[in-house]
Amino acid sequence: MYDLKKVIKKIKEIIALEKKGKKIFDKDVANALAIPQTTFATMKKRNSIPFKEILEYCANKKISINWLFFDQDIEMLAEETDKFFQVHYFSDIRASAGGGAFNFDENYKVLSIDKTLMKSIAPSSNRVLEAINVDGESMEPTLQDSSIVFIDREQTNINKDGIFVASTTAGLFIKRIRQRADGMIELISDNKAYSSEIITPSEVEIVGRVVGNIESL
Repeated sequence: MYDLKKVIKKIKEIIALEKKGKKIFDKDVANALAIPQTTFATMKKRNSIPFKEILEYCANKKISINWLFFDQDIEMLAEETDKFFQVHYFSDIRASAGGGAFNFDENYKVLSIDKTLMKSIAPSSNRVLEAINVDGESMEPTLQDSSIVFIDREQTNINKDGIFVASTTAGLFIKRIRQRADGMIELISDNKAYSSEIITPSEVEIVGRVVGNIESL
């Protein structure tokens, strides 16, 4: 069981260094994680971990998420890499669950995440994953707008059930994908308010399968 109070204490240490020793309160941690103070107080009371916000905070501050949760330092990560998953987090990319979006580039942050923690986020996952943000509501209730999704790029077989990330001429999409009998590719939304889109195989490249996600608050 992860202890949010211990994580909060460590984030306070980081903020204190930035503010040169000033006394740090829970409200400062809430602000650092971009969580409303009342919501944060409730999460602390319930020990409800804001994984998405912590992941983004660690990526932006270049902090080891393993240090926050498990007291594992950089040397330990180097010595025991078989115990960790590597995630390439494209924090600036929002793959669309509704309209056009950006394509992948090389601007990502590398996160090494403890196997135990990663298994709770992405139960079916590879050693190297990529993470991007969801933009739009067309995959609700399965994926919420502003969620972070984890992608296994080795899984590209759309004949297997699941949600995939696809790069198309219109941008990057997160959809259920199937190939029709006529050879056309259908991009299917979980939100019934959105119609399916039909494109030719030449217009799409399957990036990978979504193996886990972290919802926003």
